[in-house]
Amino acid sequence: MTIDPSFLDGLGRFRAALNRQTTELRQGDQQSPRVGEGLTFSDYRRYSPGDDTRLIDWKLYARTDEYFIKQFEEERSLTVHLLVDASGSMDYGDGDAHKFDYAAKLGLGFAYLTAEENNEFQFSTFRESADRLDTGRSNRGEVLALIEQLNGITPSGEVDFEAALLEYAERIRSRSLVVVLSDCLADPEPIEAGVASLVRNDIDVLLVRVVAPEERDPGVVGDALFADPEGEETRRSYFSGSLADAYRSRLDAHVDSVSNRVTALGADHVLVDTGADYFDSFGSVWLG
Repeated sequence: MTIDPSFLDGLGRFRAALNRQTTELRQGDQQSPRVGEGLTFSDYRRYSPGDDTRLIDWKLYARTDEYFIKQFEEERSLTVHLLVDASGSMDYGDGDAHKFDYAAKLGLGFAYLTAEENNEFQFSTFRESADRLDTGRSNRGEVLALIEQLNGITPSGEVDFEAALLEYAERIRSRSLVVVLSDCLADPEPIEAGVASLVRNDIDVLLVRVVAPEERDPGVVGDALFADPEGEETRRSYFSGSLADAYRSRLDAHVDSVSNRVTALGADHVLVDTGADYFDSFGSVWLG
């Protein structure tokens, strides 16, 4: 399957969410609590020798016969970082439910709406490290170029959450939202460690876990050969009803473990079924 860019036209319904309050997770422009010269009036303070006389409110002086300086909130733009897992386990699912393509489309939706608000985005895939794909233009043309690049990627190899996210965290220099899109098919501990390296006061983190319908309900009966998509290991097993129940219980336990660990760190976790309508899933991720 390849990603068809026409889906971008359906994202207009979500633009209103860009005007949410600045304290919400997936936000547009930021206003920092630091006071400096900017666009948004904050408060007054008395003039002190050495202050910029251009900031004196002369109308207030005429009323009070005292000098007051206007203070402003410095406006800062949010940078949205999109990280899509490109390991072998993401090369799974048929048609529209393909995990890598579905996750990439979710990330592209964030990038598109971020660009619409004239904020910046950065788009990367990751395995053992992150590979940045965008060129820093943060516009619709960039999103279209990303689609072309993503259509040329075949997920492969193993993922190292801890190493990749730790390395990426060291690159971030501004107020940011980091959206990690993955099937999280790894031990919970390195996922937790990777997310922990990203979480700090000026970074919000959202982990989007994609699960294909066939992973939740394999639909396999009888003798079957199971292959590790990130390695060469295979295992033959008789997939009976009791084994299927045990499999589902282990999957649910893993989902809960990852969710509990990352939310305890202050990050957000959203589970997405790739068999669901794309726009329904995007809404659940974008709107929270």
